[in-house]
Amino acid sequence: MLRLGTDMTRKSLDTFLSLYLAPKGVKMVVLVRTDLQMGKGKVAAQVAHAAVSAVLEVMEGRREWRAWLEQWLSEGQPKVVLKVTSQSELIERCRKASSAGLPCVEIRDAGRTQVEPNTLTCVAIGPGPEELIDSITGDLKLL
Repeated sequence: MLRLGTDMTRKSLDTFLSLYLAPKGVKMVVLVRTDLQMGKGKVAAQVAHAAVSAVLEVMEGRREWRAWLEQWLSEGQPKVVLKVTSQSELIERCRKASSAGLPCVEIRDAGRTQVEPNTLTCVAIGPGPEELIDSITGDLKLL
């Protein structure tokens, strides 16, 4: 927990306020595992599932998440789909996002078509402040 005057400098307080309370822009990213070699339709379905699940999670989540959701909706719901090469990378990115206070939803497939049951296929991070999401996913390539 951050305590004003002890843990936060003025600069870190300004950063906290701008990132969490009044971000310049918000977005959602969906990270997709490329090692599963899912077909295009399967990837599209998994990404859609992740986006919808993230919104539902945010609606029930923390107050700042709901504020980010409202801003995201008003800005046209920007989404970016990025690729990761393994399950461990997907889990690590989600862990970092959660530690940073961002919503992160894991999508596990039912296993009726291309992958085994309970396979972790993708995660959605956000909607949340662009700067914060970019600090976790900015090095990844577009799918």
